[in-house]
Amino acid sequence: MVWGMTLATFTAVHVVLSLVAIGAGFVVMTGLLGGRDRGGWTALFLVTTVATSVTGFGFPVDHLLPSHVVGIVSLVVLAVAILARYGLRLRGAWRLVYVVGAALALYLNVFVGVVQAFLKVSALHALAPQQTEPPFLVAQLVVLALFIVLTVLAAKRFRHESSTHVSARL
Repeated sequence: MVWGMTLATFTAVHVVLSLVAIGAGFVVMTGLLGGRDRGGWTALFLVTTVATSVTGFGFPVDHLLPSHVVGIVSLVVLAVAILARYGLRLRGAWRLVYVVGAALALYLNVFVGVVQAFLKVSALHALAPQQTEPPFLVAQLVVLALFIVLTVLAAKRFRHESSTHVSARL
């Protein structure tokens, strides 16, 4: 049992949270690229991404794993992004901090998604069973390059308060 659920149920909840977070994150990212805030989608993205990171610590293990480090980094990034978005209302430099934080949080989710795909999808696992082989490294480099480009573009396009409608609501 994990947090009152069977391991299978807990895993399913974690996976669903992760997929919702990634989907909502891409909606948020398209909004940022269009210079618009996606209020409800943003809240959904941030809440499910926090929940994904937190539930990642619930799996029974006996030592610190790289996934835990990613989870810790993600939670720190999310805390800053949430502060920038809701606490400081995207004023001044906090607008850029939010964009970079949101993009980084989404990237970390996708990064872990690629890792999981290479672990769980037999065709991908066969290509990179140790996750040190070229197919895995190329996939992760492509994802990283894509997110660098998206983050730079979003930072440029989500610049001015007048171009967005930032709600004071959570």
